[in-house]
Amino acid sequence: MDVETFWNLIESCRRRTPDPDERVVWLSGQLARCAEPEIVEFQICLGRVLSPTFTWELWAAADRIMGWCSDDSFFYFQLWLVGLGRDAFERVTRDPDALAELPEVVRLVGRDHEDWDEEEWPAWEELDYVALRAFTQVTGRSECDFYDVVDAQRGDDYGSLDPAGERWDASDDAEAERRLPRLSGMFPVS
Repeated sequence: MDVETFWNLIESCRRRTPDPDERVVWLSGQLARCAEPEIVEFQICLGRVLSPTFTWELWAAADRIMGWCSDDSFFYFQLWLVGLGRDAFERVTRDPDALAELPEVVRLVGRDHEDWDEEEWPAWEELDYVALRAFTQVTGRSECDFYDVVDAQRGDDYGSLDPAGERWDASDDAEAERRLPRLSGMFPVS
């Protein structure tokens, strides 16, 4: 599966429903129609697509929006960005402050995190399990088998273990105003 096919699946999914759970079911169903190598390649392609989002700048943007962002929640945030579609994903990857333009972010402004609906949270963990579900359904093999096949096919293409760029504190208002001026205005530190 190449990047174009990957994004075509994501875009088709987006057009079908805004509901993340329904998207997961649809994507898993689409992948279950594929041969094993293509299912595995979807997972590998997901990793490649996510690679340029693994930056301290984008992590700080996620931290600013959510008020705090662990390594797991940042990964789920990156997956959520994929779910926004290729155009939004690429704009935000180039300029994390462009998150301020997205309706999915704008609707969160001024609201307490506890009032966000589950579907509104900028996180989509389940995207990481779509290919796994299709693989186990198609092959009857285990989760461990899936990750073994992914690792064998991916080889040494793991990317960096540390985010790119300079780490900085997103709760530092002065630094956030300099680096993420629109987001820092929309999501002030309380």
